[in-house]
Amino acid sequence: MKTITKKSSVNVNQDRDWKLLLNKYATPILLVLLIAVNAIFTPNFANVNTMWNILIQMTTILLTALGMTLVIASGGIDISVGSVMAISSIVTAKSLGFGVVPAVILGLLISAVCGVFIGFIIARFKIQPIIVTLPMMIGIRGIAQVINDSQLLNFNEPAFSFLGTYKFGGSVPIQVFIMIIVSASVYFIANKMSFGRYVQAMGDNYKASRLTGINTFMVTISIYMISATLAGFAGIIETARLSAADANAIGKLMELDAIAAVAVGGTPMNGGRPNVIGTIFGVLIIQIITVAVNMNNIPYTYSLVLKAIVIILALWARRDK
Repeated sequence: MKTITKKSSVNVNQDRDWKLLLNKYATPILLVLLIAVNAIFTPNFANVNTMWNILIQMTTILLTALGMTLVIASGGIDISVGSVMAISSIVTAKSLGFGVVPAVILGLLISAVCGVFIGFIIARFKIQPIIVTLPMMIGIRGIAQVINDSQLLNFNEPAFSFLGTYKFGGSVPIQVFIMIIVSASVYFIANKMSFGRYVQAMGDNYKASRLTGINTFMVTISIYMISATLAGFAGIIETARLSAADANAIGKLMELDAIAAVAVGGTPMNGGRPNVIGTIFGVLIIQIITVAVNMNNIPYTYSLVLKAIVIILALWARRDK
């Protein structure tokens, strides 16, 4: 009987180890599998230009997803980020007559104001974040459409387009350096600053964090301000790349990709420790799915189904055992 009990105990421990391993490395394993499968079955996927295109196209998702990581880690959610991208885009493009720097600053400022307003409503009136950000998603895009009468705004401003088209050494897109700088900054905030600990504490137990002296009011406002500012920056980068601003299209469904990347990346959807590195992997997974669908001439709607399956599998791998 002792021998049987001992063997059973060993088996249980081994199962637990495998489950912990799967929980920890599910996202990078999935990413490697996606790359391997596409390298074999998708023509020209392993081409260097394809890799650069993936990095360029994932920039807007990554910037919004990094802000969303902090929001979700705090126990909230922000489905207005796509609309914030739109208003930042159109405001920046309309302001280029004042100069590139003032236009970019104004675009970031209007984004930050949107985030502060959302955070204030949530913190002051204790309203569920999704209830606040849903009408803001509609309202902010509506304002963006009104600004240019829902028309496509084209422009020719080389100094501004630099932000979206310049390549270092003729090959490395500027977006790569932008992503590195922003990712490192958010990682530092989330893991090395007291602000990151406050975010995690609020996600773990909002009431307890408030009782321990954390200024949950100001932290909430700051979280949504950071999220909106990063979304606005994403809108500016995309506008610079396209040399056009379209409030009807830019940022559309971006909130879904951002949330998907955070979910796949391992940040608990009910709040907790922000997993910035996981979010980066999650963004890569989401973007590779989109690119693979396009390169295989599969209708875009199928990519939505694939993304849903990937999210479900990632959440299943991290479910509580």
